[in-house]
Amino acid sequence: MIDDKRVHPSKAAGDRASLTSFLDYQRATLAMKCEGLTGEQLKRKAVPTSGLSLLGLVRHAAGVERGWFRLVLKGEDVTALWPGTDGESAEFQVDGADVDEAFAYWREACEASRAAAEAFDSLDDTVDFRGEAISLRYVLTHMIEEYARHNGHADLLREAIDGEVGE
Repeated sequence: MIDDKRVHPSKAAGDRASLTSFLDYQRATLAMKCEGLTGEQLKRKAVPTSGLSLLGLVRHAAGVERGWFRLVLKGEDVTALWPGTDGESAEFQVDGADVDEAFAYWREACEASRAAAEAFDSLDDTVDFRGEAISLRYVLTHMIEEYARHNGHADLLREAIDGEVGE
């Protein structure tokens, strides 16, 4: 059984604390879904109709964190961690992937994202990204949605790998 070490969000926090704690909760959920598995299990495409793997989801999360927080909010020149060929991202191509590298990049991306969010005075502060105003509130909300959707995938993958179920 997976040990649930996640910090549950407060039921009475303000907007900023709610959004940041729900995002951290979703991040911790992905980590929990990967906990205790071998590199081979993390790479397994456990649903026959899909190319998804838990490691692919971790690599994707690292890229999405970097894209929204470093590229969009901070305006940094961010290149793909796992560039693909033919315009296709390679983050889900995990057969030869380094598991430790992927998790290290993801943890670093999460820390950089937290720092980027903390640099904003208000959830309503915006940046101009390619002619569109984007607020910190939007990015945090979008990231919660992104993780929640993929954590649903992670639930199914983990159950198919070793039968472990539950949030």
